[in-house]
Amino acid sequence: MQVTTEKIDNHKVTMTLEVPQEEVAKAIEKAYHKLASQVNIPGFRKGKAPRKVLEARVGKDAILDEAFEILATPAYSKALQDERIDPIGRPEVEVVNLKEGEALVFKATVVAKPEVVLGQYKGLVVEKPSVSVTDEEVDSSIDSLRNRQAKMVVMEDTALNNGDFAIIDFTGYVDGEAFAGGEGKGYPLEIGSGSFIPGFEEQLIGAKAGDERDVTVTFPTEYHAADLAGKEAVFKVKINDVKRKEIPALDDEFVKDASEFSTVEELKADTRKKLEQAAEQKVEHEYFDAVLQVALDNMTVDIPELMVEERVNHMIEDLEANLSSRGLQLDKYMEYMKTDLAALRSSYRTSALDNVKTDLLLDAVAKEEDIEVTPAEVEKEIAIMAERYQTPFEQVSKIMMQPDRIATLVNSIARKKASQLIIDHAEAKKAEASETETKETAE
Repeated sequence: MQVTTEKIDNHKVTMTLEVPQEEVAKAIEKAYHKLASQVNIPGFRKGKAPRKVLEARVGKDAILDEAFEILATPAYSKALQDERIDPIGRPEVEVVNLKEGEALVFKATVVAKPEVVLGQYKGLVVEKPSVSVTDEEVDSSIDSLRNRQAKMVVMEDTALNNGDFAIIDFTGYVDGEAFAGGEGKGYPLEIGSGSFIPGFEEQLIGAKAGDERDVTVTFPTEYHAADLAGKEAVFKVKINDVKRKEIPALDDEFVKDASEFSTVEELKADTRKKLEQAAEQKVEHEYFDAVLQVALDNMTVDIPELMVEERVNHMIEDLEANLSSRGLQLDKYMEYMKTDLAALRSSYRTSALDNVKTDLLLDAVAKEEDIEVTPAEVEKEIAIMAERYQTPFEQVSKIMMQPDRIATLVNSIARKKASQLIIDHAEAKKAEASETETKETAE
């Protein structure tokens, strides 16, 4: 097979493939037998009709088209391998010559994976912030626990204030007519929460249980119900009860009731430890991102738009699958979020571009460092997935070892190893600098 390659632009390549006549003849023979076994021809058993009879039945072009399908895929795959082209997406195929007794000639135009020029990715210097947790942060965390343990107490003859809960009945009117969705019974409204239309809660401040008030508000112009948007409404409100949170005192008795500890000091020590662990994880994550960003900034690559568009497609598909798992539809979601598909795709574009660029970096590092993925690493990754989804290992393994999935899994593991290599070298550089600084100080 002969292949000639023509570069169309920075990303697009056209390969012209010529398959010898001998191979075309064999493919035509295979195509004839395949179609003969599929087509019912009166007077002949399947697969036994002479070729001329079959051609009269289905047409000669049908046999040639089938022969092309037999030849094109392996020829295209071999051409990619020989020309060292890593394609993105499906090729645009143009048949130049497909005739019996002649060589097959066809063109395949593809967008090629871009060449990555790696800059420095080893020994990158990035400052890692120190982790500290203040007393105020510990107290705030414990206050949140106290708030979760708070009890609602009915306040007799007490005026509503910010932070109180009003148990209300209400009916809303626009132009003197009650409107759909504007009525509620025994609704617990926290004053100051901003959960109702702006101005509603403020007009209840000072009311007591048993009071009735007319609350006048104006619906926002961007209100989700178009028939109410921008309109003035009057709500007739009755306050049934006034309730207030009773927050428990911070003492040993509260600690025993609300936690596994016995004293306030034990609770504070554990809270500090957990906050420090969370802070360390956050710092590690930010440090990892910062190191990777330096490697990305040092890299040179011209990314084809097709790669970004395909990544956006995957992100939309993931969103749709996630919504579907919760019984929601993408169209309804976009309607609720007041957006459309074009705007949604646009909002994903920056993230998609960053993801593509990161993948290209890690693929290039994996290639440069000759990173290999072992069967044991694949098995470990499948075990992690099985545990995450609480599914038997054998079941997950059977799915992931399919030809269309295993390559993706191996590639993912290789990228993880490449990213860890970048981080390890940055950590080693940091340790080296720290050791040098210590020696200089000692001298």
